[in-house]
Amino acid sequence: MKTTPKMMFFVYFVMGLLFTFVAIRSSGDTVWNVTTIILAVAATLNFGVSLRMLLIHFKLKKKNK
Repeated sequence: MKTTPKMMFFVYFVMGLLFTFVAIRSSGDTVWNVTTIILAVAATLNFGVSLRMLLIHFKLKKKNK
C-alpha cells in the first residue's frame, strides 16, 4: 500500500488531537508545567506537519490535472 500525503495528513492530525487531549488532561492546577508544555509543543508540530501534508496533496492533485 502506497503512503499518500492525504493519508499522512489524517495520521498527523489525529496524533495532534491526541497530544492536545493528553495535554489538557495532564494540566492539574496550572498549565505551566513541563509535561503540559511538551505535549502542547508536540501537538503544534503535528498540526503543522498535517497542514503541510494537506497542501502537498492539493499541489499534487493540481499538478496531475
